[in-house]
Amino acid sequence: MARKKTYLLFLWLAPALVGVLFSRAEAGPQMTFGPNNEGVLQIDYKAQFQMLYRDTGSGPAGEDSTMLFNLRRNRLAFMGAYGDVTSIYVQTEFAEGQEISALEVRTDAPPSEFQFLDATLRFDFTDAFRVNVGKFKYSFSRENLEACEAALTLDRSLFIRAPFVRTRDDGIAIWGNLFNGVFQYRVDAMNGRMATTADAPQPESSFRYSARAHISLLEPEKEYGYKGTYLGERKVLTLGGAVQTESKAAYADTIAKTGPKDYRAWTADLFFEYPVPSIGTITVSGAYAKMDLDNAYQGSNPDPDTVGINGEKNGSYGKAAYLLPSIPLQLFLRAEEWRFSSLNNILNQKLKWSSLGLNYYFNKQNLKLTMEYSETDFEKEGTFSGVVSKDFKTIITQLQLVF
Repeated sequence: MARKKTYLLFLWLAPALVGVLFSRAEAGPQMTFGPNNEGVLQIDYKAQFQMLYRDTGSGPAGEDSTMLFNLRRNRLAFMGAYGDVTSIYVQTEFAEGQEISALEVRTDAPPSEFQFLDATLRFDFTDAFRVNVGKFKYSFSRENLEACEAALTLDRSLFIRAPFVRTRDDGIAIWGNLFNGVFQYRVDAMNGRMATTADAPQPESSFRYSARAHISLLEPEKEYGYKGTYLGERKVLTLGGAVQTESKAAYADTIAKTGPKDYRAWTADLFFEYPVPSIGTITVSGAYAKMDLDNAYQGSNPDPDTVGINGEKNGSYGKAAYLLPSIPLQLFLRAEEWRFSSLNNILNQKLKWSSLGLNYYFNKQNLKLTMEYSETDFEKEGTFSGVVSKDFKTIITQLQLVF
């Protein structure tokens, strides 16, 4: 017990000491090229180093606490432009295997992975008409489109990811801003589910289509990506929504290859941030999302990707924060509630997730310390087909560096 208390104290305090030592971190170098220096290239290094504690997952019965150091993100980003129209964004990532995941502590050794996370060619013809081609974030939830280096809480939602894909996909997007940035539209066509997967046969290979729009009632959000907080530098009230569809994405019976099911999803979201001099900055954000696979999970041998944390589901999140006026300290809390068609072999499982914590900005987002305590609560607890659903608590301390 004494060892655990000592570790928890270290978990919360050690990164702060590191942050003080490196509080002058800046964004990466820029270089220009071309006959008239019309080309520019910037290179950034982005890292999030974590110390984690979960009150379950280890020991003979898997009921003892688990402690872990981990690189949550470890990236090199290349941002370039040539002239006023053409630009690129390329980002690589070496991802360590996450032993402590959203719902479990893995007993095997998760594989590490090196990948091109983003590889995007951008054409900005006008503010009202822009085109992205390559690998980038698809246009669905605001939460996924928020930069992970500018999240309001420790990270984005653990449960809002769309089925069959990660946070990025390959394809083309057309988007732009109208009425001086009051209205933004975007439509895209992406791969969606790949035609061949090892898990199950696919009924059909077709593109996934998304459409998203938002209205900014105060200062506009005109970029392709969002931020979870602008650190009190902007007054923002944005209402957004999106739909997404892919035909014949999965079978209800993968053995008989019958019951092809379409994928459809929709979401609505709100973001509000308002700074008040001498009082501080209030940030409030929330969303609802529904991912529908036409009850594929009820089939005789449903596709395994139609169930679980990224299968058919619906739910919502709400988050709020207060940034002090004279100290770069931001206090936050978050609450989420989700219903999964099938999670850990339990049909219609409901889950509640809540957290509270703080961000301390040594140098805005370039050097930030985040501490978060969270609780995960299953409506139905138990062990089904060898998979355990039991409430747990997690503490994470994270040091973020963008250099």
